[in-house]
Amino acid sequence: MKCIGFDTSNYTTSVSSFSEKMQINVGKLLPVPESAKGLRQSDALFHHIKALPELVNELMDTVGSGADAVAVSVSPRRAEGSYMPCFLAGHTVANTLAKGLGVKLHTFSHQEGHLAAAAYSANCQDIFHTPFLAWHLSGGTTELLHCVPSDDLTFRVECIGGTRDISAGQCVDRAGVALGLQFPCGIALEKLSLEGRAKSLYRVKYDDLYFNLSGMENQFTSRIRNGESPEDVAAFVLKSLEEIIVKTTANALSKYPGLPVLCSGGVMSCLSLQNRMQSEFGAVTAKPQYSRDNALGIAYLGYLKAGGDPDGFCADRQ
Repeated sequence: MKCIGFDTSNYTTSVSSFSEKMQINVGKLLPVPESAKGLRQSDALFHHIKALPELVNELMDTVGSGADAVAVSVSPRRAEGSYMPCFLAGHTVANTLAKGLGVKLHTFSHQEGHLAAAAYSANCQDIFHTPFLAWHLSGGTTELLHCVPSDDLTFRVECIGGTRDISAGQCVDRAGVALGLQFPCGIALEKLSLEGRAKSLYRVKYDDLYFNLSGMENQFTSRIRNGESPEDVAAFVLKSLEEIIVKTTANALSKYPGLPVLCSGGVMSCLSLQNRMQSEFGAVTAKPQYSRDNALGIAYLGYLKAGGDPDGFCADRQ
């Protein structure tokens, strides 16, 4: 059984293949102009369309041209009104490939792909057999999710907490750009933070399991303007986010005791955050390449949906 998966997020074009013998993801970051804080959807769509032929050729040269199923992310979340034009690029190519091969096209959300990639990476796909909590922390999303097994979707997702305004990834990228780092800024900001010290942390106000992060931008902007070192500003941002995620997780587990916790999304590739979540909650965390945007989770979900054996593949999670 082999499934080809596509994911065209706002900043990464990805194509993957998932089979019993080989699991592989090839991807390419979209070009963001220097000092810019992101891309317009029209520009993202153009760059996805431009990148897809090259990535598909690279993948097919490795795994061969046949497939038993095709899968694709078609929206940010599986929710009414969840839509971004950039996903049209992957959906169009995936639909064409499925028609050409005469196989079924399976559609998922970008969020579901993140969760599946994280579980695969950690060799913890059994988590889908029981209710679990999950974080999806990325450039566009900071959501705490309650997930339950489902006969038709592998798992169903309900948002129970997270940010009500800007995302954790937006905080990271805006701080990085303000410090002169190249967008997307997560890796560079984390490296910078290791040389700094958080003299204090951002105090967030909670509404049950929800919170607001926009005030953090005002604080790191003020710190930069007042001459605080870039290293200390970076540490302030990442340590503040770490404390917020850890505290919110603890509060959630008091309401949902005993549930396992899965961590996904690009912000969750931060090693200090992963270490805290593992040590305090035994959380399942993905390898960095599977925390960030990728199509492997989509291909894995398509593989399962098409009847692939969830325990019958030889995994390579390097």
